[in-house]
Amino acid sequence: MSDTFDVVVIGGGPAGYVAAIKAAQLGMSTACVEQWHNSDGKMLLGGTCCNTGCIPSKALLDSTQKFAEARDSFALHGITVSDPVADIPAMQKRKQKVVDQLTGGIGGLFKHNGVTAVSGTGRVLSGARVEVTDSKGDVRTLQAGHVIVAAGSLPVNIPVAPVDGEFILDSTGALELTEVPRRLGVIGAGVIGLELGSVWRRLGSEVVMLEALEDFLPMMDVQVAREAQKIFKKQGLDIRLGTRVTAAEVKDGAVEVTFSNAEGEQVETFDRLIVAVGRKPRSGELFASDSGISLDERGCIYVNDFCETEAPHVYAVGDVVRGPMLAHKGSEEGVMVVERIAGKPAQVNYDCIPSVIYTHPEVAAVGKTEQELKADGVEYKAGVFPFAASGRALAANDSDGMVKILADARTDRILGCHVVGASAADLVQQVVIGMEFDASAEDLALTVFAHPTLSEAVHEAALAVDGHAIHIANRKPRS
Repeated sequence: MSDTFDVVVIGGGPAGYVAAIKAAQLGMSTACVEQWHNSDGKMLLGGTCCNTGCIPSKALLDSTQKFAEARDSFALHGITVSDPVADIPAMQKRKQKVVDQLTGGIGGLFKHNGVTAVSGTGRVLSGARVEVTDSKGDVRTLQAGHVIVAAGSLPVNIPVAPVDGEFILDSTGALELTEVPRRLGVIGAGVIGLELGSVWRRLGSEVVMLEALEDFLPMMDVQVAREAQKIFKKQGLDIRLGTRVTAAEVKDGAVEVTFSNAEGEQVETFDRLIVAVGRKPRSGELFASDSGISLDERGCIYVNDFCETEAPHVYAVGDVVRGPMLAHKGSEEGVMVVERIAGKPAQVNYDCIPSVIYTHPEVAAVGKTEQELKADGVEYKAGVFPFAASGRALAANDSDGMVKILADARTDRILGCHVVGASAADLVQQVVIGMEFDASAEDLALTVFAHPTLSEAVHEAALAVDGHAIHIANRKPRS
């Protein structure tokens, strides 16, 4: 095997494997270094997303949502199901089959495109060299024309609740449970906490979410966040804001959690505790002292707008750099870097990166929130349409939530879209396309949407921006 490549990518997750495939497609000799492997020593491609994050969590979210519908909603459709039973091991087996199919597919794409997969831990040396240490401790050095660091991220652990893998779990362990905890504590009511809490709540757990922040989903539009909070409360998630955990101790086969809030210090006991307080860049020990690369106080690698580091010919993308930790953001950065290496004027439009929480209903957003526009002094218009007025949503018995569109008051250019509701991720994506082409709210309003569809809610929200919605009473537009 050659030790010299045009491009060496460190990391086989969404940012890394996409960059590697793109580089090979553009005719560059490419190697991708990945440290993950299974118990048999076989390399696992796909990173956190495919193996312990996005894909396995969505598999369980979909399985448990189907179970919850069978238990709670089928009767409304005239379908009688007698006492449905959730087979957790079977759900876990299905989840793993999905993971294996996707990770194996990435390996197949590597072979098809001529990407060399290198098993081991990568470390960047000076002169665009990558030192690789395999699972046996053997070391080799790859010489690269260009290095792309896409090492991903890790769950954040907190000293007050040390993860033991049995009673106190991180997000990975929470996806491996084979029994439903009677009482489940979750530290953190953000994206990961809500998704994991939803999985086990649907299966019958009493779920208590302990969130230190006073505001629910502060990164989301406040109106949509409040609506989502009401929906999740109705589903039985006990979300306690302004609650700071100070200790967690395993006692007699349970977890005793001490926390403080406006009511003072309290102690409660849970069968299992999930720590879901965020993720951190996997940047430790990635670089030799002479690599010329530095990190910020959060462990992110310093890069410019084009993901170039301070070292010549070394780039960094995805979770190890600034910005939201989203698989699709990392993938687009990987493609941009490779195309720029190939001499193309590529860039990423960071104003048009959507984010999604895959609860049910989903919560999705792109662009600016109303509170951000107010803080920036931007004059804007807002249009809101509730799914309760959507014929398709009512027919599906899935009418919680709303679509909200924000547009510039002067130019009518769409500045943001925020959705809580069924298929929110797909509905927001329609607006992402419009924003990428500088669409106005009027452009969406003049577009023909099929009837009856959930996407008509996007159309009506766009009409509502100027007080022209058809299927709701219009509010007076902002002046």
